[in-house]
Amino acid sequence: MSIGRVLVPVLMPALMLVATAVPAEEHADGVGDVVTSDRIGMGLAADIAEEAVAACTRNGYSVTAVVVDPSGDPQVMMRATHAPRFTRQIATDKARAVILSGIDSGAFRANREDIRMEMNHVDGILVLDGAVAIESAGSTIGALGVSGAPGGDKDAECARESLEAHFDRLQLR
Repeated sequence: MSIGRVLVPVLMPALMLVATAVPAEEHADGVGDVVTSDRIGMGLAADIAEEAVAACTRNGYSVTAVVVDPSGDPQVMMRATHAPRFTRQIATDKARAVILSGIDSGAFRANREDIRMEMNHVDGILVLDGAVAIESAGSTIGALGVSGAPGGDKDAECARESLEAHFDRLQLR
């Protein structure tokens, strides 16, 4: 039996203890080498988008609902059969405004009327009513944008109704 075969099993626990005791290097941005983030799962994202479309359908509106992840990338899109194709982009860009601002798109619009027109020229952002943050345990894990109802306030109502329907699932953490 070689000495390596004997020493490795004996020394491995000690090496692991030393490795965990070494703090991760923190960089100028205050973040370590490895970063984790909370994200919405695909199943819940799909259920939220589907419920938003259903909520608007119950009110007679054909809409599209888009859930974006914390980076603003679309994760799930649900479109009512008769929702215009342009509602896909509008719902997505409303949801991205939530990710950018950290607040619902209607509040962003109301609070920052001074820059609304400029923000609407940023590729992928529309500062319009109709998108809400998806939060769990204090973290924004995504955003839900809705488009197609006759007014952003009605889009936002459908979005909020969907989040209320899934409240328990969002609070599981």
